[in-house]
Amino acid sequence: MKIIEEKLTFEELKQMAARTFGDFMKAVVDIDRELIAVDAGLHSDLEALLLEKGSKQENLWGINLYPRETGEGFIEFDSMINMRPARGNRSRGVEDPEVRRKITAVIAKRISQ
Repeated sequence: MKIIEEKLTFEELKQMAARTFGDFMKAVVDIDRELIAVDAGLHSDLEALLLEKGSKQENLWGINLYPRETGEGFIEFDSMINMRPARGNRSRGVEDPEVRRKITAVIAKRISQ
């Protein structure tokens, strides 16, 4: 598991994905601290790592990254950790467009080609 605090290249992302799921990898984004945890089999493991490092649960969102895809196919907003009925998110997706925008911005900041 790794927390991306600087930059990660697409090539590094592809190598990590190949070690876990092949064509995709799980990630958790802290939209407040603008961090990404990657390289684990479960979103919950990545979430726990960020929580240990000082993140707040309400700022953590699970996604899947497809490093061989471009555009909208690169990020999939789907994880069990996203189910938060008390906060209005009743699915595994990320229903709030503003939260999706923040996630996308963090990904753009931390992952470069």
